[in-house]
Amino acid sequence: MYSIQEVSRRTGLSTHTLRFYEKEGLLTGVERSVGGFRQYSDEDLETLGLVCCLKNTGMSLREILQFVQLTREGEHTLKERVALLQEHRENVIRRISEMQKHLDKVTWKLNYYSEKLKEYQTGKQEKK
Repeated sequence: MYSIQEVSRRTGLSTHTLRFYEKEGLLTGVERSVGGFRQYSDEDLETLGLVCCLKNTGMSLREILQFVQLTREGEHTLKERVALLQEHRENVIRRISEMQKHLDKVTWKLNYYSEKLKEYQTGKQEKK
């Protein structure tokens, strides 16, 4: 079992975010100690890992909650979960392609201006 501070350190999520995810239903069943402190399990960490992965790849919290709820409902929702993940994967691939195009343009501009800078510096030194 892990304290909220330990989970925060392991996941990089703030304690506020962890509480928010619990309040919103993204993470349920977090046990409490006798003193009322949250105690996270390895399964909770696994769920948080998936939530973070989906969020960091652009899935909305609403969609993540839908996925998590389907997971809790059991195996009869597997088809819906697969469909959600396939659609999300296609969106991620599309965004990566767009970002690659942007990166290519930035790289081209960097090379262009780096060459201009070299020419400028060389010309400036020759004038001395």
